[in-house]
Amino acid sequence: MKDRNFLDTVMEFEQQLEAMQEQFGALKQFVALMMEEHKALETENHHLRTRLEELLAKDNSIQAADVKKETSLDIGEGYDNLARLYQEGFHVCHVHFGSSRKGEDCLFCLSFLNKQNV
Repeated sequence: MKDRNFLDTVMEFEQQLEAMQEQFGALKQFVALMMEEHKALETENHHLRTRLEELLAKDNSIQAADVKKETSLDIGEGYDNLARLYQEGFHVCHVHFGSSRKGEDCLFCLSFLNKQNV
């Protein structure tokens, strides 16, 4: 009877090992699948980040160009307005701004206009 009980125990243990081996095989397949998916996601993430950096750099350069255009237009228009005011006989310097020049040239105004022109 002991031999029979021992033999049953060994057979039961063998069945448990086979079941665990099947579970281990399924787990290995699952891990391999997850590793492939992880690698694919890493690659896609890298490509997306690269593309995003390209788009941001392009957008920043476009914005910088727009700001530069606006700045140069604003400076040009402002300078033209100040030069016109000076030609009409008004001071454009910070010392006497807006007051009449009475036909005389002002070194402060001329200096200011020359700085704006540079």
